[in-house]
Amino acid sequence: MTWLWGSSPCAAWWRGAAVSDTLAEKGPEKGPEKGPLMRWRAPLIWLSLLLLLAAGMAWLEPLFRWLEPGTRQVIYPHADFLVLLWRHLLVVAVASLLAVLLGVGAAVLVTRPAGRDFLPLVAQFASMGQTFPPVAVLALAVPVLGFGTWPIIVALLLYGLLPIVRNTLAGLEGLDDGVMEAARGMGMSAGQRLLQVELPLAAPVILAGIRTSVTVNIATAALGATVGASNLGAPIISGIVNGNTAYVLQGAVLIGLLALCVDSAFERLQRELGHPGR
Repeated sequence: MTWLWGSSPCAAWWRGAAVSDTLAEKGPEKGPEKGPLMRWRAPLIWLSLLLLLAAGMAWLEPLFRWLEPGTRQVIYPHADFLVLLWRHLLVVAVASLLAVLLGVGAAVLVTRPAGRDFLPLVAQFASMGQTFPPVAVLALAVPVLGFGTWPIIVALLLYGLLPIVRNTLAGLEGLDDGVMEAARGMGMSAGQRLLQVELPLAAPVILAGIRTSVTVNIATAALGATVGASNLGAPIISGIVNGNTAYVLQGAVLIGLLALCVDSAFERLQRELGHPGR
């Protein structure tokens, strides 16, 4: 009887091992890239629910009537919910933009050789801004800025600095020394290294801080209604004052949906930076 190597168990094992080694070298197969709509489906779903509820709150009057059977008015009547949503988003956007400019700018300055001595001061100032209660900031800002939108913008600005400063410092300080040496070896100037190497590599960490800051400020912005700012906090404050749970629920649900929409958009953006197309 002739012994054949090709049909032996050892040969089968050898072929299997060779195939495994080949697959290990190639790495796991990548699935097909998803289209833009599929990748952004979660933020779009939350956005659709938010706009649908803001535009059609009156359709839910029977539900709120069941919740508050003894109340004559169960749908907040003093402003359109779409207008309140736009004003709320505008306040958060302005405060967050200022916080990003100040937070990232300050973190960049104190990570340069000329500004190293101010690093502890900037970190402590950012920490103090978040530990200071927003209500106290409003109380101090109203005599200077008056009632309205500006006091809550100042409060949100101070409250949103810490995550941005902290993450920007972590992102810039955590860069590989070898990468920085390679950039210097290529003859890049300090400005080119910052714009083309440091900030792009630190972007995911910085974006995570901005995500935290913006999401928290969406909820905190409701306090602006206590000093005359017109936003989604107005139904909540009115409901608390008048003992109307329906008003409170309307403002709270819209703020929650807005936070989910923005947070999921930031999550998608972080994934795009890390793994484009997935």
